[in-house]
Amino acid sequence: MLMFLLLKFLLLRLLLLMFHLLRFFLLRLLLLMFLLWRFFLLMFFLLKLFLLMFLLLRFFLWRFLLL
Repeated sequence: MLMFLLLKFLLLRLLLLMFHLLRFFLLRLLLLMFLLWRFFLLMFFLLKLFLLMFLLLRFFLWRFLLL
C-alpha cells in the first residue's frame, strides 16, 4: 500500500514536471513566433515603403526628364 502511494506520488510529480516544462517551452515558442511575426510584418512594410518611394522617385524623374 505504501509503495503504491509512493509510486502514485512520483508519477504525479513527474506529470506535473512534464506539464511545467511543456508550458515553459510552449510559452517560449509562442513568444518567439510573436516576435518573428512582428519582424516579418515590419520587413514587409519597409519593403512596401521602399517600393513606393522607388516608384514615386522614378515617376518624378521621368517627369523632370521629359520636361
